[in-house]
Amino acid sequence: MSKSHFDDLKNNQEPNNQGPSHRVLRVGENIRHALSEIFMRGEIRDPFLEGVSITVTEVRCSPDLRNATIYVMPLGGVNEQDVVTGLNRCRKFIRGKLSGMVSMKYLPNLKFTSDASFGEADHIEKLLHSPHVAQDLAKKSDTSEGD
Repeated sequence: MSKSHFDDLKNNQEPNNQGPSHRVLRVGENIRHALSEIFMRGEIRDPFLEGVSITVTEVRCSPDLRNATIYVMPLGGVNEQDVVTGLNRCRKFIRGKLSGMVSMKYLPNLKFTSDASFGEADHIEKLLHSPHVAQDLAKKSDTSEGD
């Protein structure tokens, strides 16, 4: 086997950099489920998080499983930055709660960030329904009928 193959395996990635390994994805999914349970119970006491429903959309772990970036979105997208700030302020408490729920030798360091995918989806939806795109689609259907 080549040296680069061993480097890929050492970094918990598939050979030829095909993305994260199954183990990394499974750990991220386990953390996501545990975080959702913690948020559902309302165990975190922070002024920015009082009465806010939080959706955990994704957890991305580093290949060595030492760091995890958690993408969150408050329900309705209200006070998004305040919620992320509150979660990052309470991350040691959250990590302690996670340690009892997720069975790992070392639990990753947590970093909460806002999930921008919802905003991107809204932007694409607006673009697809804009008059310019509708005009282009009408032209394309006219040419296909003439064939």
